[in-house]
Parts: sequence; structure tokens; C-alpha cells
Amino acid sequence: QVRLVESGGGLAQAGGSLRLSCAPSRSILSFVRLGWYRQAPGKQLEFVAHISSSGTTDYADSVKGRFTISRDTTKNTVYLEMNSLKPEDTAVYYCNALQIAEYWGQGTQVTVSS
Repeated sequence: QVRLVESGGGLAQAGGSLRLSCAPSRSILSFVRLGWYRQAPGKQLEFVAHISSSGTTDYADSVKGRFTISRDTTKNTVYLEMNSLKPEDTAVYYCNALQIAEYWGQGTQVTVSS
């Protein structure tokens, strides 16, 4: 079983920044991809960003140019740097990992005030 430990959520003002971290219990290079999804109150889960084992990144249109996903293999951690935050970014953010199976973190709350 794979554990994904998330951290870094919290409260930010509109225009501010936050950084989320996700530390898997296995090497991040062992996954096909690692990424982030989010779920706002009353809304469906939506894709935010992911990074493949080769380092290729992909983003939802709603966060392109504002969010950056990266990884540090020495710390075995994937990061989501969130800049120019908007109130509509308020959601629970979940780390997601894909190997043969798919794994999810426990979620971390991000709240952006206007």
C-alpha cells in the first residue's frame, strides 16, 4: 500500500501564494505520474496538475500560468506552487499517484479570501 502525505494548505488572500507538498511512501520515480486534484464545496473533483515520471507536466486551463508542479527527487516530494490565488481556488486539494493502481492522499484545505 502506498501512502501519500500532504502538507502546506491553509489560508491565503487573493493574489497570494501557497505551496503544497506531497511525499509518497515509495520513490516518486516509481510512479507513472503524480499530481493534484481538488474539490470545492458542492462541486465535483477536478484535475489540477500532474507530472510524469519523465518530468512532463500538464495543467488544467484554470490554473495555467499561475500554478507550477515540480518534484525534488532528493526529498522524494512533489510540490504544487500556487501563485496569484483566486477565491475560486478554494477547495480541498488531493495528491494523486498512479502506478498499476491509483492512490490518493487525505486532502489538504486551501482557502482563498477575497
